[in-house]
Amino acid sequence: MELISSTLYLIFTLVLIFVLRSVLAARGNTKSKPNKSKLPPGPTPLPIIGNLHKLGNKPHHSMAKLSEIHGPIMTLKFGQVTAIIISSADMAKEVLQTHDLSLSNRPVPDALTVLNHNKFSLSFMRVSPRWRDLRRICNDQLFAKTTLDASQALRRKKLQDLLTDINKCSEIGEAVDIGRAAFKTTVNLLSNTFFSVDFVHSAEEAGEYKEIVVSILREAGAPNLSDFYPALKFLDLQGIRRRSIVEVKKVLAIFRRFVGERMNMREGSGSAGNDDVLDALLNISKENGKIEMDKDEIEHLLMNIFVAGTDTTTYTLEWAMAELIHNPTIMSKVEKELQQVVGKGIPVEETDITSLPYLHAVIKETFRLHPPVPLLLPRKAEVDVEISGYTIPKDAQLFINAWVIGRDPTKWENPTVFSPERFLDSEIDVKGHHFELIPFGSGRRICPGLPLAIRMLPLMLGSLINCFNWKLEDGIKLDDLDKEDEYGITMEKSQPVRVVPIKLTEQ
Repeated sequence: MELISSTLYLIFTLVLIFVLRSVLAARGNTKSKPNKSKLPPGPTPLPIIGNLHKLGNKPHHSMAKLSEIHGPIMTLKFGQVTAIIISSADMAKEVLQTHDLSLSNRPVPDALTVLNHNKFSLSFMRVSPRWRDLRRICNDQLFAKTTLDASQALRRKKLQDLLTDINKCSEIGEAVDIGRAAFKTTVNLLSNTFFSVDFVHSAEEAGEYKEIVVSILREAGAPNLSDFYPALKFLDLQGIRRRSIVEVKKVLAIFRRFVGERMNMREGSGSAGNDDVLDALLNISKENGKIEMDKDEIEHLLMNIFVAGTDTTTYTLEWAMAELIHNPTIMSKVEKELQQVVGKGIPVEETDITSLPYLHAVIKETFRLHPPVPLLLPRKAEVDVEISGYTIPKDAQLFINAWVIGRDPTKWENPTVFSPERFLDSEIDVKGHHFELIPFGSGRRICPGLPLAIRMLPLMLGSLINCFNWKLEDGIKLDDLDKEDEYGITMEKSQPVRVVPIKLTEQ
């Protein structure tokens, strides 16, 4: 990942050339029209670069430390961009609920403007009638309860494929890369739901596809001079747009092939085809008087869901396994609950999920300490907005630090300790109603894939624990398994979780 570090100082001259005029103009305007608004506090910005030098390689960590000094609502300057950093549940509620309407739109990273993806992306489109149409498709068709209930057999089959792969490793004593195995399962579940086929057939293929997704998210999440200094966009000084084009083309090419083949099949036979999501989207595009979707929109919508859904689910499962391996007592409690409810050695069914409160608590605690998107996708102020006595100026970008909110000592007892028990007698859920735990966001921009994610995670994690014991590879000690993270848009583990499965027999 290319982050703003020493490279930044090498290009100060270029930055100065392109922004000095606008900076001086802004100062002139300030003198002629005094700004009476009160910005939230923050560290004093340096000329030209503002506070970019304070971002570091892990902005969610850096911003957390700054919030200890400047408070839960804080102003930073990222080049020419005014950034408002939100670091508490109460302030997050102001942004995501109280002022959701005025703060619903998002700035688009230059990395995601490639191939016009921003014009079709559900995550970054402006709130508009078209955006509402696409949200309605997701909520009423793709991720509706009836749709998910009808596809339980498919998830059961993909789960069994995962357990079969792991069983093969157990027979030869080979370690499993939990993240790669989870990614293969997640991507094939989505590809079968959408196209009725597996995308990947081996761990190697899963690794290759995962690297494409990771690359897209890393480039989109990397601090980018093109975003901080709009006049520099055409230079693409860090090469982020150039690399993003390559990776986005790879993903769109996959979807373009599937969409093209299905359209040809439908034209040839006159039938709907496989009765999957792709057919549903193509049917929508044909319905007179209803929502119309062209081929490009379908391809970009599919890319949006795949990229957003595969990585976040994968990392959450990997973090959960890492925490359980580090906490054998908690692992034992999960095992005991699963054996009592499901039966030892038996895969978890969706009908079991509501009877597994401790497993749910483990997943919530994983979300708290390791939110899949540590800095929620930023919002952009459409007008001046007042929050807690401060003015958020029009065009400012708001970043909500879900990572630090989950570790707030005023909301959580022993906040750095992994303790699922805190959720056993708690009404806090992850559906955007409780702002101290917002792994999927909240408000009108909440992640549309939440209903699928909260089904898949208990199935996968519960079955891995209930069907296998897990041990470290020979020569690896528990202390060797670090819990450090890497920052992209999503929160990747710095080292993969590799553990050896030992199959359990049914009882």
